[in-house]
Amino acid sequence: MMKMNQLLAMRAFVRVVDTDSFSRAADQLGMPRSTVSKLVTDLERHLGTTLLHRTTRSLAVTPEGKEYYQYAVRLIADLDLADTIVRRNKANPGGMLRIDVPAVFAESLLIPALPDFHRQFPDVAISLGVNDRTINLVSEAVDCVIRIGELLDMSMVGRKLFDMEYVTCATPAYLAANGIPHTPQDLSVGHELVGYFSAGSGRAEGLTFIKGEQRYFYDRCAFSANGGSGIIAMMRAGLGIGQPLKCYVEDDLKDGRLVAILPEWQRPALPVHVLYPPNRHQNARLQVFIDWLIARFRKPA
Repeated sequence: MMKMNQLLAMRAFVRVVDTDSFSRAADQLGMPRSTVSKLVTDLERHLGTTLLHRTTRSLAVTPEGKEYYQYAVRLIADLDLADTIVRRNKANPGGMLRIDVPAVFAESLLIPALPDFHRQFPDVAISLGVNDRTINLVSEAVDCVIRIGELLDMSMVGRKLFDMEYVTCATPAYLAANGIPHTPQDLSVGHELVGYFSAGSGRAEGLTFIKGEQRYFYDRCAFSANGGSGIIAMMRAGLGIGQPLKCYVEDDLKDGRLVAILPEWQRPALPVHVLYPPNRHQNARLQVFIDWLIARFRKPA
């Protein structure tokens, strides 16, 4: 493969991994699926290793592919940010940018980082919608949203930022009064659980525990809330054991307000994406914000 095509091949590979699909990657990149497939094949030939295992029904990233992905996403984000900063000297983006973000993500991660964005792009004003409801980007004139979980609306362009891990924890006072569980089975007697429910469907999501082939699920929650802030507040009040997203309670764990338990039992992590309508990719202020998000928050897979 010619070196001049390597960056494009890396972009194609990263987009295939992000979307878990050659077809969706091709749609987002605006090129034929066959071209995306050839770019990835050329990249594998250039590297002398297999990055993706393909079958007619599935796609899996190889260990070598996961390692290469880590470097590729950082390189592409850095190059995109460098391009954006240089272009800004010629055409400084400005105007209002309307963003919608889940409440706890906004309070814990995005808002504390916004001074950095403002220093780089002082002429871009941010209008931040902070809520956990599902919105219509087009009808509500929103430029982009940050969403946690698997992508459901494939009509939007999705760029993955990172994966959020869960932690099982409770307050020291709760554990002192009720005992420390050593296995998930211990939760079935003498413990109260704090969980999540969907405001739209009313469907409850309990606590999940996975270790190897062993799986346990508890949907019997004495207390539940339809947002991360409510779940964390209930746990801080000592109402029971819950599984909040770890990055939201890092300070609580560090300061001892919450104590992590059952560390060998995991719950599958949730992906975090920034989504925007495909017809807004030429919006300069949106583009610099997305590039900044990726450079600021994206972590190795």
